[in-house]
Amino acid sequence: MQKEIKTNAMKHGATAVLLAIILTVVCFNFGIVPGSPLGSQPTSLPLKTFSSLEDLKSFLSTNTDQMNTYGSMILYDRVGAPTESGALDTYSTTNVQVAGVDESDIVKTDGTHLYVVSGATVYILNAYPPSEAKVVSKINLDETYGAEIYISMNRLVIIGNSWPYLFREEVNSFIPYMGEVFVKVYDTSDLANPVLSRSVTINGTLTGSRMIGDYVYIVTSQPAVYPLMDQSDFEVSLPKICMNGSVQAVNATEVRYVDVLDYYYQFTTVLSLNIQDDSEEPNHETFLAGSASCMYVSSENLYLAIPNVAAWILADGENEVREETLIYRVNFEGRDMICEAQGAVLGSVLNQFSMDEYDGGFRIATTTWTSETSVSSLYILDMNLTVVGRLEDIAPGERIYSARFMSSRCYLVTFEQVDPFFVIDVSDPANPSILGYLKIPGFSGYLHPYDESHIIGLGCEDSSLKFSLFDVTDVSAPTEMAKYTVQGGWSDSSALWDHKAFLFDRSRRLLSIPVSIWTIENETYWRDYWQGAYIFDISLEQGFTPKGTVTHLDGADSYDWGYEVKRILFISDVLYTVSDSLVQMHDMESLGFLNELKLS
Repeated sequence: MQKEIKTNAMKHGATAVLLAIILTVVCFNFGIVPGSPLGSQPTSLPLKTFSSLEDLKSFLSTNTDQMNTYGSMILYDRVGAPTESGALDTYSTTNVQVAGVDESDIVKTDGTHLYVVSGATVYILNAYPPSEAKVVSKINLDETYGAEIYISMNRLVIIGNSWPYLFREEVNSFIPYMGEVFVKVYDTSDLANPVLSRSVTINGTLTGSRMIGDYVYIVTSQPAVYPLMDQSDFEVSLPKICMNGSVQAVNATEVRYVDVLDYYYQFTTVLSLNIQDDSEEPNHETFLAGSASCMYVSSENLYLAIPNVAAWILADGENEVREETLIYRVNFEGRDMICEAQGAVLGSVLNQFSMDEYDGGFRIATTTWTSETSVSSLYILDMNLTVVGRLEDIAPGERIYSARFMSSRCYLVTFEQVDPFFVIDVSDPANPSILGYLKIPGFSGYLHPYDESHIIGLGCEDSSLKFSLFDVTDVSAPTEMAKYTVQGGWSDSSALWDHKAFLFDRSRRLLSIPVSIWTIENETYWRDYWQGAYIFDISLEQGFTPKGTVTHLDGADSYDWGYEVKRILFISDVLYTVSDSLVQMHDMESLGFLNELKLS
């Protein structure tokens, strides 16, 4: 059966821009680039708190009246009681941005077992040795979407979203409640019988989470208001936290905010939870702003990036939208959290890799769109989130496609049609200058450090997935020292937008990601489809050497998305590939088949 696919610039062979900016960043020393069109200062106002619920409602009424935000929204507020339900030395871990700051994922391993999320079920598997592989137990989750997990000692943490429904007689139909985020902590001392030890639920949808030591930090967002059924007024929907059946509403006087307009106000809540000590109460910080777009977490601070889409400036006598991003810094130590600073920068943030904390400062890369063009910028902020340095007007007409901070350098990739690989010297902060360039076909959507002087790039060239290895030893003359392009049709990988699907281990010379390949017919239809894991031997001497592939589609319907490989990991000398329906085990060196487990 033929299926029509959408083509894009990559499909039609557009040569992409790879702009790699190798920045020798000395915090607090950036100068303003002369002639920058974005010299206007972004919003930088003090954090406030409300004096009462009436004060909060008055603020929302005044500002949402101006922005006309809540007239047609139908949402209902609810937090229900939680439902009860019943090593080896060498193994891979989740690909995280910051060492020591774990990120939730759909697959985790402790070196002997696999913990796998498949749909609304979490499986616990004996995984090593492969000859003894079996399903030990499984946890069924009802009305759950997007569940991810952490493991720590004898604890399994499951975080996810749910959307319960309520029958409303007024409209004679089921209406979805406001979403809920749940955190369930299981005692896995007996893996065959995991026991729910604590459960926490909070209104909203999940923005992200991290785990440091014994604590998980969860960020949620929810609409701030919902209308009455007759549309005559609105109610404020303060976040509610439910723990083991006891509901606690966030007090209006606890909510922090910046006095700026927004199109769509949301409550963003940061929750800290001890997963080892069930007697310790969770803690929280709540903000009233737009919806948090992404977050960055260091070992001591959590940064929230929130678009302020209602920022306006007066330019040439005409009102013009000014994109800016509000930034909140929440300092934490264990359970204790406090929002210590708020700031803002011009532009929008691509993802978490566009942000970084280093040497007592915070760095962020943004793209700003105007009515005529787009430009990218790099901002340096101090711990008070005051801009102390900037490099603006980078690559006019392009936008950031990927970013990676490594110590005193920053690597940026921008994209439009054709452009060189720029090297910018910022050793003299007041006089940044271009040292050289190299034209590179294709672009990298994800950057990953190989070592201090080499970067792995994953992206596209024309219609094909492309791997690049960049040598940045000489910052004045970086080179693409090796590359590999996937053959066979139009190709893609989830690792381009989900870094947790990227497996790299330099000591093993191992690189592996999920790959999808469509065989194209007449430049419009795809005839055949292949999906699975590509496995490479990677080294500075040989570049990318293909070792082989693993697919779960052999013997399965190629249209059954349950057999698409989502994660690749290893324990000792065994390579594991995981889809929603299957876990396969192969020898690390020969890729010979060892065993498989069906998930059902």
